[in-house]
Amino acid sequence: MELQQSPALNYVPVVPAATATDRIVETSIPSRLDALPWSGFHTRVVLALGITWILDGLEVTLAGALSGALKQSPSLQFSNLDLGIANSAYLAGAVLGALGFGWLTDRIGRKKLFFITLALYLSATAATALSWDVASYALFRFLTGAGIGGEYTAINSTIQELVPARYRGWTDLVINGSFWIGAAMGAVAAIVLLDPAVIDPDLGWRLAFLIGATLGLVVLLMRMWIPESPRWLMIHGRPDEAHAIVDGIERSVIGHDQDLTDGRFTKIRLRMRDHTPLREVAHTLFSAYRQRAVVGLVLMSAQAFFYNAIFFTFALVLTDFYGISADQVGWYLLPFAAGNFLGPLLLGRLFDTLGRRAMIMFTYGASGVLLAISGYLFSIGVLSAQGQTVAWMVIFFFASPAASAAYLTVSETFPLEVRALAIAVFYAVGTGIGGVIGPALFGALIDTGSRNSVFAGYLLGAVLMIAAAIVAWRYAVSAERKSLEQIARPLAYTE
Repeated sequence: MELQQSPALNYVPVVPAATATDRIVETSIPSRLDALPWSGFHTRVVLALGITWILDGLEVTLAGALSGALKQSPSLQFSNLDLGIANSAYLAGAVLGALGFGWLTDRIGRKKLFFITLALYLSATAATALSWDVASYALFRFLTGAGIGGEYTAINSTIQELVPARYRGWTDLVINGSFWIGAAMGAVAAIVLLDPAVIDPDLGWRLAFLIGATLGLVVLLMRMWIPESPRWLMIHGRPDEAHAIVDGIERSVIGHDQDLTDGRFTKIRLRMRDHTPLREVAHTLFSAYRQRAVVGLVLMSAQAFFYNAIFFTFALVLTDFYGISADQVGWYLLPFAAGNFLGPLLLGRLFDTLGRRAMIMFTYGASGVLLAISGYLFSIGVLSAQGQTVAWMVIFFFASPAASAAYLTVSETFPLEVRALAIAVFYAVGTGIGGVIGPALFGALIDTGSRNSVFAGYLLGAVLMIAAAIVAWRYAVSAERKSLEQIARPLAYTE
């Protein structure tokens, strides 16, 4: 599909009709939003919505760091199998939550969903602190995962549709990279709350889960003032509301309405609808945009395998091959998390200047090559625990923006009507591949006790990343500084 010259001028009904979904409107809303400078409004949107990734990082890290305390808890006494079941429940919840809430996000709106999903997360993670057996713990972890999975779709969609095009790449990468702020918080919380000299560990793990619930409650209040996506409202038969929201945003950002008569704003004509049928969704994702779907699948799967295979076996490598005690692993996680956050923060702007294709190819390729080199050094035993951590820190300085770019790609290269579900589908596939195959394979390789076996796994991850780099360079869309409607025109578009 050819790229379309993008959006819109003011709400101007062209054909009056009895129902909203029969009307055609001409609008400049997307163009007006993209023309705005960065402001306090955009910063507040990023803070209130982007904290989702901090919560996810906190949850994932706590689940791993608290495993020892859950096994030693007098009331729970979990086995390794119990912990595996609970982690799988979280993963299953994230996948199903993304798919279910992704469909609802496209159908009933972004704002409703980012309240529903956060409320679910908040309630479920608080309930996890009250778990009394493996069944209750697994259930609450499933619901927590469902809330986080749903958050990904609703939040990514909203941020993409509110942030001006020229800032979209850097913003999205930094937000996704903030997962590692949560990971660092989880590591520090576990170190403190599981220290017997500070607090009873059986109480400490419960308090650790309440951190996420408390943070979620604060975020719930922060989100009260965030508007619905005007782009979504315009297509779904509520143009007056969409226009009022954009007027309010303009007054907040520049102090007055933008002049719509100076010819700066591109117009787009839309036939309003109340929903998009699933048949049209499937056709859009897997037929009309087949090439983009393949790119999204390759990028998401490669980074998911690469990331989860290493991150979820991080502690095992340190304990089994370097003799680091389990209660000291958190200290090694902190520099690892720093590299993961600094990568998107420092390289993110290049995705908006040098461009998506060049930077995706570079970050994926560099990650693969560096992993192969460090894997070889690991296999011949020349790295200490500190040296291995530094190597991972450098690798993931590049791998973190690569992984975030995968989410950016699938969220900006499909039409508005299917954006949230597209994010959900590729997130689900990537999480399924990376979350199931990667850790399981690396766990088995580590159990052999052979450095060469683990090196073979690292080489597989490196090859996948390099292959994804080649695919991105050849087929990815140059979406930098372009309006979302220019990258993929809405299904409601009409000549």
